[in-house]
Formats: sequence, C-alpha cells, structure tokens
Amino acid sequence: MMLVYHKSNQSVLEEPVRLPAPDEVAWIRLRAPEPEQLQHLLQDVFHCHPLLVEDCIKMNQRPKMDRYKDHIFISFYSINKHLSSSELAIVIGTNFIVTVYKHDIPFLDDLYTEFQQVEGKMEYTGRILYHILDRCVDEYMEHVYQLDDRIDRLEQSIYHNPYVRVAQDIFRMKRTLHMLRRIFVEERTLLGAIGHQNFPYIRQESDVYFVDIYDHLSRVVDSLDIYRESLNGLLELQMNMKSDRMNEIMKTLTIASTFFMPLTFIVGIYGMNFDRMPELDWNYGYLAVWVVMAAVSVGMWIYYKKKKWM
Repeated sequence: MMLVYHKSNQSVLEEPVRLPAPDEVAWIRLRAPEPEQLQHLLQDVFHCHPLLVEDCIKMNQRPKMDRYKDHIFISFYSINKHLSSSELAIVIGTNFIVTVYKHDIPFLDDLYTEFQQVEGKMEYTGRILYHILDRCVDEYMEHVYQLDDRIDRLEQSIYHNPYVRVAQDIFRMKRTLHMLRRIFVEERTLLGAIGHQNFPYIRQESDVYFVDIYDHLSRVVDSLDIYRESLNGLLELQMNMKSDRMNEIMKTLTIASTFFMPLTFIVGIYGMNFDRMPELDWNYGYLAVWVVMAAVSVGMWIYYKKKKWM
C-alpha cells in the first residue's frame, strides 16, 4: 500500500502501489522487501537507474546523495534507544518518494498516520523528505542526549568506588560514539548539500527548513564530541583516584611501620643475651621500658601532626 495525495481535492488516500498520476504525490514504504519485488517496483514501474536499484537492494551504504537523470537516491540512518543504527534508503522522483528499510523505524509509522490526519503535509516530495529527515534527526537528539545521564551515573560510581569496573562500559560507549559521529558528520554534509544547492524537488522557501535540520544535527555532533571528552575524563579520573587511594594506603602503612621502628629498636636491645646490662636487675625495668616506648610513640604522633603527615 501507498499514501497518495491528490492535488485536485487535497485529499490523502491509501491505495495499492502504482505509478502516480501527474497531479498526485505518492509515498511508498517498503520494509525488508524481496529483491525481486524491489527491482520490479523501482526499475519496471518507476524506471530508476540500475545503480540506484542496486544500492536499495544491498542497503550497505554510507550516508550519501546520488543524483540521476530523473531521480535522487539518499542514504540516511535512524537510531533506536540502544543507539543502534539502521539504514534508510530514500528514492525521490518528481511526484513520488520511496523509503526502503530492513528494520522497524517507528517514526515512519507515526508519519504515515500523521499524513493521513493532517492536511497539507504531502504537497510535494521535498516536503515529505523534510518531515522524514526532521523526525529522524529529532530522534538523534532524544536518544543521544540520554548519554548525559549514563555518563553522570558512571561518574558517581567512580566517585563512590574508584575500583568499580567501568572501563569496559566506557570503551563500548566510545566505540558507539565514534560510529555515530562518523554517520552524523556525513549526514550533515548531505543536509548542507540539500539546503545550499538547487535541490530539484523542494521549493525555494523550503531551504530554511533543511538548514534548521542541519543546525540540529550540528548540535548533536557537538554533543557527541563533549561526551567523548567526558568519557576520556572519566578514565583519567578513575586512574587518578586509584593512584590517590594507593598513595593514601602506602602513606598509612609507612607511618605505621615508622611507629614500630623505634619500639623494635628498644626491645631489640633488651632482648640481647648479655649478663651485665643496665636496668636488668631493676624492679621497675619492665614498666620503664613500656613508659619509654609509649613516650616515643606519643612524641612521634605529635611530630607527624605538626608536619601534617597525618
């Protein structure tokens, strides 16, 4: 089935797939079509270029825009809440637009319903293209900005426990951000070409709308750069906090050992096996040794406090 906008009475109807009349504008959605079905529709019905048909069948393109004599092919990407990307192939003609995709893209279903309910959104193919790309970039902003909360949670985890295992999650997020940034930068170039060149299927007053999508996508790219820097900062923060914690532990152990060094020296002297040593026959010799060791310990503690070593 396809949506058909009739210019004569400005109505939108759902009809079987066919070649639209000159006074009609059609939108055809194809989810995971069979190669034979897709080739028949694009090549036999709409007479698209063989290279365009091949790109739609393979569905393994980077974001790009290819111009042909009577059609334009656009490869764009949508993302879901898990930040997984899904390619969306768009074929644009004078009075038709075909979208091909392998996985469910919910906002296309929403647009399909919206076009049937809201009048005037299918006046020409360039406007349909605008709504598709605009909704796609809006989802970028919605899903990508959720990374801010995930990064905050990672930061709090590191603050509470520097030894928490977050490195794997951070590196996984960095790979995802790298992949998304590569896609978004190429899409931004594509949108710039639509908004600043003579795109044949949009009206002159529509250029500003595509420029607006370009600006939104630029903000998403800037956010990705900030998130990547934040993730690098989290790794450095964890390493620094681990180092500080280790230094504190070594400092505590060193102070504890220095307390016992003079005490070990004292008891080591009186543990020597000599018959004639001072205070061996003294009745209060044992108590005196304890007093001396306690005084030494207290003196060292006061000295460390003044030096701010403790």
